[in-house]
Amino acid sequence: MSQPSMVAVHQPGDTLLHRLPVGPKLAGLGALSLTIVLVRSAPASLLFLAVALGLALLARVRLPLLLTAARGVLLIALVASLVQGLFYGAGKAVETFVDLLALTLAAVVVTATTPVNAMLDALVRWSGPLRHVGVPPERVALTVGLAVQALPGTVALALETRDAARARGLGRHPRAYLTPFVVRVVARAHETGDALAARGLGDD
Repeated sequence: MSQPSMVAVHQPGDTLLHRLPVGPKLAGLGALSLTIVLVRSAPASLLFLAVALGLALLARVRLPLLLTAARGVLLIALVASLVQGLFYGAGKAVETFVDLLALTLAAVVVTATTPVNAMLDALVRWSGPLRHVGVPPERVALTVGLAVQALPGTVALALETRDAARARGLGRHPRAYLTPFVVRVVARAHETGDALAARGLGDD
């Protein structure tokens, strides 16, 4: 089964973005995300998408990875754009769809050019002051890492469960999709918990 995970998409390389430290990359992603949210216009959205694609080309991110990321966010983007279009017109719908796609591709570029360990080490360093109030920085990094990993993995499970329901001719029956989806998500959570406990990471 194919289960795309944004944590597991790191592609070793020697591009400028690969050599850039974690901090500037995350700060750049945050700045781009904030700009996309604040600047509301369809032409600007196309510019943001062009920037995200340019960064992907600069980082030499593989096309299958970009297509997988786009597929993962496509359903959410379509629903959000339809809602915007219903209330504000076609222009707003296109803008919303392109904005979400640009954000997704920019995030993929960051994860593709940043090793997981480097990301977690940076989170541990930045969370250092929390140790003084009794919060272990290592657990903060672990929590963030698991959250980032779980989101795209859950999207993958949703897509696979939907496709399986359609293959059985049950695509129009919500229960045929939702029940196995919930079961698989809970099973994934138990597997993660058991793996952490086996490594002593769930102990107080």
